[in-house]
Amino acid sequence: MKRVKVLLIGAAFSADLHMDGYSRCTDIAEIVAICDKDPDRVKALAERYNVTDYAAYDDMFKAIDEVECDVVDICLPNFLHVEAAKHAFKKGRHVISEKPLATTVEDAKAMVDAANAAGKKLYYAEDWLFAPALNRALEVIDEGAIGKPMFIRARECHCGSHSPFAQTIKYCGGGSMVHLGVHPVCFLLALKNNRWSELTALTSGGGENNLQHKKMEGEDWAAALMRFEDGTTAVVEANYVTTGGMEDVIDFYGDKGCIHVDLTFSSALNVYSIPGLSYTVEKAEITTGWSKPAVDEKFNLGYINEIRHFMESARDGKDAKVGLRGIDGYEALKVINLIYKSAREGVSIKNDGLQK
Repeated sequence: MKRVKVLLIGAAFSADLHMDGYSRCTDIAEIVAICDKDPDRVKALAERYNVTDYAAYDDMFKAIDEVECDVVDICLPNFLHVEAAKHAFKKGRHVISEKPLATTVEDAKAMVDAANAAGKKLYYAEDWLFAPALNRALEVIDEGAIGKPMFIRARECHCGSHSPFAQTIKYCGGGSMVHLGVHPVCFLLALKNNRWSELTALTSGGGENNLQHKKMEGEDWAAALMRFEDGTTAVVEANYVTTGGMEDVIDFYGDKGCIHVDLTFSSALNVYSIPGLSYTVEKAEITTGWSKPAVDEKFNLGYINEIRHFMESARDGKDAKVGLRGIDGYEALKVINLIYKSAREGVSIKNDGLQK
């Protein structure tokens, strides 16, 4: 079987998530090069996942120019996505981009257009679409177990990003909604094939108006009400004021039942520790006392099967499934920017482009 050759750009947090996926699909994927401005990070990442036969770079443009690969996987700060992707498409490579697709709608569109011009695929890394618990919930819904779905509530929240790039809108595109809310927004859009009809939103406003993070330019709390073409309604929330670990909670309500999904605190383990554990769940400030340590967190959040799907799609020269294409990342970013517009202007926004 032909293996897909991958150039990984970035060797920090999101690169680790992707590398775990690659380490579990070596039958189909091969890391041929890793690039990061910090060579020590490259070495540490490669050693962590036992990658030995690879080229190391500290300049992404040079890496894209020189490395013979099939896919360029972009795990960089948001504002760097567009230039890396455009350069990769010029070299005739497929591209995987972490979320959000870009910092602006214009840059996201430029990435989609560049992919189309090159005749290559732009894959958008939305891990929720491969979370086993969510996929099982959708199977339960499809079999009619909760009747007609009417309302969905979805949220991702934690105590706040420590990345310096996340503090400035120029480098990240917003606050908690673009960083965290992008997951429930994209998940809902994928479920409804991007067919939303109306939204209304509120945010904390950013800076001094924030609930807690006064030095962050973007908002530290945001929520939106959404309605879809089929009549389903939804509430999306994202915030940086949740302590105790990352919360990924999705609730489905039908006319004959409901489903409650907890992606991050649904561990089968229940531990009490006086000295504390080395790790429990992402963003947990303390690990002493009672905790529910994650079991294979990256798999349960969807990252592992997401990477395999991208590798199979790239090998076959096919689009990813709905929600994981460049156009889906573009649509999600458009919705998030409309959420910001709604909150800023105090208006409800209708999707005038929705064709009946």
